[in-house]
Amino acid sequence: MAPPVDPRNTTGLAYGLAAFGFWGFVPVYFKAVGVVPPLEVLAHRVVWAVPLLAALVLIQRQGGAIRRAVGSSRTIAVLLVTTALIAVNWYVFIWAMANDRVLQASLGYFINPLVNVALGVVFLREHLSRAAMVAVVLAAAGVGYLAVLGGEIPWVALTLAVTFGLYGLLRKTVAVGAVVGLTVETTLLTPVAVAYVAWLGRAGRLAFGSGTLSLDLLLVLAGVVTTVPLLLFTQAARLLPLSTLGFLQYLAPSMHFALAVLAYGEPFHGHDLITFGCIWVAIAIFTADRIRRTPRV
Repeated sequence: MAPPVDPRNTTGLAYGLAAFGFWGFVPVYFKAVGVVPPLEVLAHRVVWAVPLLAALVLIQRQGGAIRRAVGSSRTIAVLLVTTALIAVNWYVFIWAMANDRVLQASLGYFINPLVNVALGVVFLREHLSRAAMVAVVLAAAGVGYLAVLGGEIPWVALTLAVTFGLYGLLRKTVAVGAVVGLTVETTLLTPVAVAYVAWLGRAGRLAFGSGTLSLDLLLVLAGVVTTVPLLLFTQAARLLPLSTLGFLQYLAPSMHFALAVLAYGEPFHGHDLITFGCIWVAIAIFTADRIRRTPRV
């Protein structure tokens, strides 16, 4: 007789699929606003995310957590660094979408879990299993092959993977939840974003309000693009085992890869196949090792 299905896992899986599926389709949104300079898109992403995140904080009654975060000099110092990291990550991703580098963005988020493992070993002195070591070396070999023999340093992929890896590493050092942390980070970025938008307006270079109504509405939706998948992800993280969540994270870069090759016609050469092949084998080894080491309940 089959064991009963845990409704928490079923609901968590739905949240997880929705979150990573949303992130998987994000290139479609940024392609739609591709006529707007990436730095302005980033500014709109910050400005329009703040009111939505503030509403989430109120709904979840996280005001006390916000006060504790901003009241701690150490927490604020760490969040200032993570703010810079996430701003660079967002900007490079937006730039990649506008400049036909979706394939490289996909590669960056495929190798991100392996970068996380390497950072854990270097900075947290975490133990690296033999299988995980093989996976990291194989991923590095794939990236190195692309750089040396493919004649192309995948700087977009490396920047996305490293900035997001360092972001996650630093966020582990402060007791701040995902929604609260992102609210503080976007609030810290808001003065810079507003000042930049105001400067563009005075210089007559602001895309918002000078194009079509549909483009303006799309730019306003940047806040939704930022907050909705995060909310879905936090719900999934509460309900799902870490191993399941780790497996689901490959859905988004897989969708990016499919969009890049099938929808946007980005070139996929032999050296790209070898690089991605190395990464996919590394991911398979790493995931199998994690599943094997996950305690069975």
